[in-house]
Amino acid sequence: QVQLVESGGGLVQPGGSLRLSCAASGFTFSIYSMSWYRQAPGKEREFVARISNFGGGKTNYPDSVRGRFTISRDNAKNMVYLQMNSLKPEDTAVYYCNRANSDYWGQGTQVTVSS
Repeated sequence: QVQLVESGGGLVQPGGSLRLSCAASGFTFSIYSMSWYRQAPGKEREFVARISNFGGGKTNYPDSVRGRFTISRDNAKNMVYLQMNSLKPEDTAVYYCNRANSDYWGQGTQVTVSS
């Protein structure tokens, strides 16, 4: 069965960095686009980043994170990553890995940006 397991969250000061990881299993990872989403308390789940399965891994981001976050993937390891730099308090949320355009989600990993 499809499994997505996130890791790498934690507490970081504003301006700091974190790298999230998502281990995928149960499907042919290389043929699917992958995404990251986040959900802050009392808010709807929000798109954060997407990487395609073709064209060298085309990426896209919303304005809120573009230039600060970078999504990448390693098809040999069935892993997708989210490098987050220049973190802000408003980036505080639970971050979820998603097989793009599907209802497959991980359990999430908490990111808290606070001094």
